[in-house]
Amino acid sequence: MIKVDKKPAGIPKISGKIELLKSPLTKFDLPALDAKPSEEDSTTLRHNHSSYEFFQWVHVLVIIRPNMGGGRIVAGLLAPHPPHLVYAENPPQNEPTAECGWETLRWGYERLRKQLENIEYDVIVILSPHWQTYVGTHFLGLEHFKSLSVDPIFPNLFRYHYDLKIDVELAKMIHDEAETDGLSVRMMENPDFRVDYGTITSCHLTNPKWDKPLVSISSNRSVHYYSVEVMQEMMMKLGIATRKAIWKSGKKAVVISSNSLSHRHFVNESEIPEDMSKEHITNHSQYLWDMKMIKMMKDGKTKELIEMMPEFTEQSVAETDGGALTWMLSALDYPTYPATIHEYGTIIGTGNAIATWDTNDEKRKIKGVSQ
Repeated sequence: MIKVDKKPAGIPKISGKIELLKSPLTKFDLPALDAKPSEEDSTTLRHNHSSYEFFQWVHVLVIIRPNMGGGRIVAGLLAPHPPHLVYAENPPQNEPTAECGWETLRWGYERLRKQLENIEYDVIVILSPHWQTYVGTHFLGLEHFKSLSVDPIFPNLFRYHYDLKIDVELAKMIHDEAETDGLSVRMMENPDFRVDYGTITSCHLTNPKWDKPLVSISSNRSVHYYSVEVMQEMMMKLGIATRKAIWKSGKKAVVISSNSLSHRHFVNESEIPEDMSKEHITNHSQYLWDMKMIKMMKDGKTKELIEMMPEFTEQSVAETDGGALTWMLSALDYPTYPATIHEYGTIIGTGNAIATWDTNDEKRKIKGVSQ
């Protein structure tokens, strides 16, 4: 038996095969190789030579299947997308400028970014409730999108010039997995398509360097013509498809749920948008609901959170109606470990929590999620 745990230097690749010049007891890291096994493959490889001495060095020819594997989700994020946070940061991509504002939430994003600096990842996969599709779930399907995104409610705060790189290969893999599982899906291949501000805001606040490619997923608004329960069932299936596709891709992914919690907001804007003396939760019941959901996140009770989601969504007019949080927790296989809550705060009366589920802890080994 040859246990595959660590790749030695200088392994030659021969016509889709890998030739190893090592002892039968030497360990290799096959997921680190260019070609990787499928999810069904064992990481232990057999050979038929039984006459080798214990320390004899031998040639072992390992056949590598074309479908890869070994990818994983390294973190799940709850990353709310109020455009006010980008406005207050004054990045060069955004035309309007601010004096200040919403510092506690912006500092929370700083802590999230600091945590991500210690997590190695290849791609960001994000689902935004502001890319709304009513026939199936859509995926950005071109390698490059560049344009101006304007918030339809707050054009005075958010006019952002974006230039996005898309991981089309992984997007298509998730698309295909979801289609196989019976979901209605489609690739968005219109080069003039304008990317929604929710995707841009969450990605900017999470990774302002924009040095990672994205997979952008739409919000299938089944909640509008069925119910929150139907939406949740579809998003749970999409989360499983996302996890399986990431595993097969061989890539390390951060998955982002782009949404606030309670979402009943003010109907009038302050004369000075960044006037923090005007900022508070819309009503006390929303705050209580938000605290209940956050406590379940901190206690690792994500399945209970999912069960309570329909009532929470209805009672607090929550942005969870878009399905992003359900999808993300499903992709993580419903973590039973605590989320890190970086901050909670309000923007125009809505409740916003910034949270991370780090899957790299040794106690958090989940198939297709952590190593």
